[in-house]
Amino acid sequence: MASPVPALPPFAPFLTADLRAQIQPDEWSACTTAWASLVEAHLALPDPEFAKCSLADDSIPAFLSAFSEEVASAGPAILGAAAGVQVPLRRVVFDLTRRLLLSPTTSRNAIATAVQPLLRWEFFADLCRVHSKGLVVDLLAALPAAHRAALDSSLTALKKSLVPDLEAGLANPPQKLRELEGRLDRLNFLLARSPPAGVFFLAGSDFLDGLVSCFRPTNPPLRRVLVATTYLCVVGFADAGSGPAAGVSGSYGPLTDQLYALKAAADAHRAGPTTADDSLVAELVTSTPLVGHLERQLGRNESVPAAGRARAVLRELAGFRRPGVGLRQPAARRLVRKKVDKGKGVALDLGVPSTEMHIHRMQQITQVQDLFPELGSGFVAKLLDEYGEDQEQVVAHLLDDSLPDHLQGADRSEELVSNTGHRKPSITKSMAPRATPPLRPTQVPTRHSIFDNDELDSLTVDATKLHLGKQNPGRTADDILKDRSGAPNKAAILSALATFDLDDDERDDTYDAEDVGGTVDAAGGAEDDIGGATEEALYKAWQADPGIFAREPAARRGPSRARLRMETGMTDEAVEGWGLMLSRDPKQQRKLEARYAFTGAQAELESTAWRASPGSGSGAEDSEGGGSSSFRGRGRGRGRGRGGGRGGGGGGNVAGPTGEKETEQARRRKEASKSSRANHNRRDQRARKMARGGLPG
Repeated sequence: MASPVPALPPFAPFLTADLRAQIQPDEWSACTTAWASLVEAHLALPDPEFAKCSLADDSIPAFLSAFSEEVASAGPAILGAAAGVQVPLRRVVFDLTRRLLLSPTTSRNAIATAVQPLLRWEFFADLCRVHSKGLVVDLLAALPAAHRAALDSSLTALKKSLVPDLEAGLANPPQKLRELEGRLDRLNFLLARSPPAGVFFLAGSDFLDGLVSCFRPTNPPLRRVLVATTYLCVVGFADAGSGPAAGVSGSYGPLTDQLYALKAAADAHRAGPTTADDSLVAELVTSTPLVGHLERQLGRNESVPAAGRARAVLRELAGFRRPGVGLRQPAARRLVRKKVDKGKGVALDLGVPSTEMHIHRMQQITQVQDLFPELGSGFVAKLLDEYGEDQEQVVAHLLDDSLPDHLQGADRSEELVSNTGHRKPSITKSMAPRATPPLRPTQVPTRHSIFDNDELDSLTVDATKLHLGKQNPGRTADDILKDRSGAPNKAAILSALATFDLDDDERDDTYDAEDVGGTVDAAGGAEDDIGGATEEALYKAWQADPGIFAREPAARRGPSRARLRMETGMTDEAVEGWGLMLSRDPKQQRKLEARYAFTGAQAELESTAWRASPGSGSGAEDSEGGGSSSFRGRGRGRGRGRGGGRGGGGGGNVAGPTGEKETEQARRRKEASKSSRANHNRRDQRARKMARGGLPG
């Protein structure tokens, strides 16, 4: 007679973060202990009783799903402060999960009840994040065909939902973009543990094209996730094609096709209008060890014919790497003599991180954690010390799960401590805490701009209005000219013209100093532009030969032009311009002629004596020389009332009767000869003669 099946209580749901914050630590420790005991009780059941009791319990898959999700999101530290509490519960939970998924059974209803909720990609992604790679890889390889088909169906549904969201890019609402980032980040843990999953997602070009198109216009956090997803898919594709089960000669053919697809996407992006920073391929080969990982893998399979073609494409992809950016290469290791600790000093633990942790080490740890977020900073630091700070080797060994034994069993969630590791000294009285002085109020300046409180500042702008680069790269200038949607209306132009009064004369402000930009010099004339010596040299040269100022190569090369340039210090253009302006200005020519005509040795003196107009003088004045004489005879008398008048004598009297011809002629002669009388007039006339170069005598 068969023994009755033991009745085990159902599992209580695993507490969420909100509920865990409301209970005490000892209560939480009691919960974890109870769950561990119940899991061990299920594992102790024989196979028949396990199939009847455990596989039919609906609370088991709910507990396992909640446990994996919470531990994956919050870390294994939530299970307890000590490692002894964390490890047993995680280990027994994985053992129960493995037995459920691999347990032989003949009842399809029992499998559907207890196992079907676990055959989802979300559960396996959380499982890969919580447990080590070796355990998860063995579990995935041992899955029955029916369970594998159910998991593939879940991945197919995920791929169909991801492709449209990736192609939409920024057209998605912000909430949907955050959900897309979360799903891809969660999927990356499954891709890192399961190479066949990477092959499944790269089958066809729709998923890879979606990753490339979504990378260009998206935000930096989502870009990092897209780069990690592409890297894990390609590496998984290569690992699945070169494994023991895929040892055929053409196993690298599909990998070569995927590398060609990446190269084609990079070439198309380089030929487009966007910048190189928006290229997924450039970021992939720069910030990830993809090229080095594939080169090492292809080097181990040089006998495969397709490996040579894949290596050639890989070299072309390496040409897209941006210089000065990416993973930091390990520095050359120096042999440093180990310092002997003599125990003479005690380091104080002041809560300040050790100065031995340089900034480049923190950057290396952060870059590794971008690909493996579940690893703690302390564990990553141990890996970097083990492999000589070579990040590529660290990532490669993590993906291959080929860590040394002392690191394989280490706590992967270990964090860096912030002290020096020495013992704490006793606090003396001199180090007693004192009250902190009050802070002085400081006036921190606040910067303002014209863009304050706009749509981008308040983050209320529509995402469809944002774009990187040109909004429509394919639009040409001809298309813009043909587009008449933004052209002004003819009726509007006519109505605007009707407002102007065509009869109103506009003031001519052509020569206003304000309108011509200060180019008109109202203070001085053109003659003040050139000095006296320069102007005299130019004018004498122009008088001697105007051809010197011609705008011809022969005139410019002539000795006269060279001598003129040397005397004036002017260029050929200035000399030619001066000659052209002088030839167009007769008034200026006369002015310069009057100014520079006297050379100090005139051969002829001009007469400055007064001459009457023809027909107005007496016969005596006109008799000498047959015309107007330059010397007029004077009367013989010198005093008043004496002499018979001036040369020629005769004529009327100015006091004669009005209207007579002689009287009028005498009056006209008197008016004309006033300036020749009196001594001061003669003196002034002589001064003018002497100023013109006349000689006394």
